Amino acid sequence: MQKCHETAIQKAKQIKAAFFDVDGVLTDGKIYFTDNGTEYKAFHSHDGMGIKMLLRAKIEIAIITARRSELVTRRMAELGVKHVYQGQEDKVQTYELLKQELNLQDQDIAYTGDDLNDLGPIRRCGLGIAVANASPLIIQYADWCTTHHGGSGAVREVCEFILTAQDQLAALCEQYL
Repeated sequence: MQKCHETAIQKAKQIKAAFFDVDGVLTDGKIYFTDNGTEYKAFHSHDGMGIKMLLRAKIEIAIITARRSELVTRRMAELGVKHVYQGQEDKVQTYELLKQELNLQDQDIAYTGDDLNDLGPIRRCGLGIAVANASPLIIQYADWCTTHHGGSGAVREVCEFILTAQDQLAALCEQYL
């Protein structure tokens, strides 16, 4: 189900910050444990490149996740993401804190999520985005839905969507030609 693409493009033109959930968005949503209890997650390299491109375009990136994981801390540090909020049961409170800290308005923010605890930020932000395999309720309230599943390039799709709407994608890709 694809929401009105033109409306989403217009909203994407105004984005100054992109906030992302982790489990189900940057990962496939599965939580893996080894026999000794060690947790591991898989992050898609394309998503990492997308985040780096947004940062190069001077678009702030933030992570708001309900779980805590050293793996998230490590991956976000590798990507240069400064705003990482883990253990956030109330994502709306964190969203509002970040909005104030970064001196943003709702219309300046894109939020990408997949499950019920993402509903508040998705409904408040300027561009609410659901990954393709999100809960149907999240898709219903989102402005736009990716074609890729969480953990399978959905974040890269979000990044390129925003950069394309802002006419920045081609310039960012030129260095690789």
